[in-house]
Amino acid sequence: MAQLFHTSANMIARLSLLAVVLGAGGGLTALLTVAKSPYNTQQNMPVDQPVPFSHKHHVKGLGIDCLHCHTSVEQGAIAGIPPTKTCMTCHSQIWTEAPMLEPVRESFRTNESLEWVRVHDLPDYVYFNHSIHVNKGIGCVTCHGRVDEMPLMMKANTLQMSWCMDCHWHPEANLRPRSEITNMTWAPPADPDERLALAQRLVEEYNVQSKVSCSVCHR
Repeated sequence: MAQLFHTSANMIARLSLLAVVLGAGGGLTALLTVAKSPYNTQQNMPVDQPVPFSHKHHVKGLGIDCLHCHTSVEQGAIAGIPPTKTCMTCHSQIWTEAPMLEPVRESFRTNESLEWVRVHDLPDYVYFNHSIHVNKGIGCVTCHGRVDEMPLMMKANTLQMSWCMDCHWHPEANLRPRSEITNMTWAPPADPDERLALAQRLVEEYNVQSKVSCSVCHR
């Protein structure tokens, strides 16, 4: 029987299979790279707001504590956004004619809330409770980054599941005393033994457990 294919067909077949494998691998790598890129996560990208509120000015410059505005963070699932009257406590006395603060004054006059854009917005299928994390010794800076250095608010971390799981597998690495929850500059002891001793004490004192079951966040 006459040969149907040229001898080079074997090489072409091998090269074709190799191209398919490399193409699939390259496509998967590209997909994962895009998924973790700032283009997708919006990490380190300032978000436009109705008023250019500067955490750097208010937190670092004026020394205002996180709890002054985010009053429900210790008791509720959400940190809470301060009502306009909180802003006007100061701005009825200072910068009263500043054009950039007109939306705040209008909100106060009309009793209509400002429509702030959420920066840390988890998907609806993810359950997150601020009070649980705060009362277990997780500081604001752990998730939100150095907000005291942010003229405009942005995501310091991806907030993707892999990032959350890094902490859930080993929560002791991010624990701090509850008295230091809002302290942006707090750091654990430099000495490894002291740092380990503090982590172990806080794990026991706050009853911290490694929560990795799917139902913890996906309810």
